[in-house]
Amino acid sequence: MATDFKSIPLIDISPLLSKSDDSRMSEDPGVAEVVRQLDQACKVAGFFYVKGHGISDSLIKEVRTVSREFFGLSYEEKLKIKLTPARGYRGYQSVFEIITGGARDKQEAIDCYREITKGMYGDLGRTMEGCNMWPRDPANMKALMEEYVNLCTDISRKIMRGLALGLGGSPNEFDGERAGDPFWALRIIGYPGVSTTNGHATSENDIGCGAHTDYGLLSLINQDDDITALQIKTLSGEWISAPPIPGAFVCNIGDMLKIWSNGLYDSTVHRVVNNSPKFRVCVAYFFEPNYDAGVEPLDFCVKRTGGKKKFERAVYGEHLVNKVKNNFEM
Repeated sequence: MATDFKSIPLIDISPLLSKSDDSRMSEDPGVAEVVRQLDQACKVAGFFYVKGHGISDSLIKEVRTVSREFFGLSYEEKLKIKLTPARGYRGYQSVFEIITGGARDKQEAIDCYREITKGMYGDLGRTMEGCNMWPRDPANMKALMEEYVNLCTDISRKIMRGLALGLGGSPNEFDGERAGDPFWALRIIGYPGVSTTNGHATSENDIGCGAHTDYGLLSLINQDDDITALQIKTLSGEWISAPPIPGAFVCNIGDMLKIWSNGLYDSTVHRVVNNSPKFRVCVAYFFEPNYDAGVEPLDFCVKRTGGKKKFERAVYGEHLVNKVKNNFEM
């Protein structure tokens, strides 16, 4: 269970990544220290920064640059890849079409998911069946984002091994039927700058993304280096900022890890408020369980939390579909 916090820790995960495929990784002192820091961050805040992740600064910046190029296109051009239910809820949404907690968000975005072919998961997968929608311009967007997703998936899998150790399990706890064949989501987001009249900010809705928790296991947030907009809610109800650290990802845990950990790790409420006059770009990658995974508290986590399961069993795909169907104004 998260406790109150005032700041978000920065963790160098390079020792963990270098040993993540070693069956004796838990015996390595460097790994043990990273695991200790991850465990503490997840217990206290549910958020942390990571550096030493191995993705080059140039690629991280290029992902944002290409995203910004897309958002600079005409409205008519962006609508060529418009999100619809028939496309598996993949594609572009314009400003104020996205809904969080019943309120419209001041953002535009492209939603992408691991592709699901027809019949792949039967009725469970039908809503999300489809291919991702990529624009013709920028021409390199599809290839770049697919490369980026592959790298983020690999890093996330390795961070999850550290979190498994932190919870008291084996490093492979989330492999196999839990997250060995992970679903993923990628949200390419543009937040308009604050509106001004005669040099003064106006009072219109400037909530870029309303208060929410993330759906799955682990999120990696790639945000513009020069704008602070992400805010995290403490137990006391205070909103604290997560200012960008160049080259580092902001990470947070999601609802499914909260269930598997029986509340040892909590999915923390957060929001986005862009008070800058500048247009802000954020590319959020979400590492999820297997689409058809059944999620219920792990036995060793139940033992650590008093011997009683605090959460009912969930199926990840059902949880995702329930969220997605309420996210858009069609």
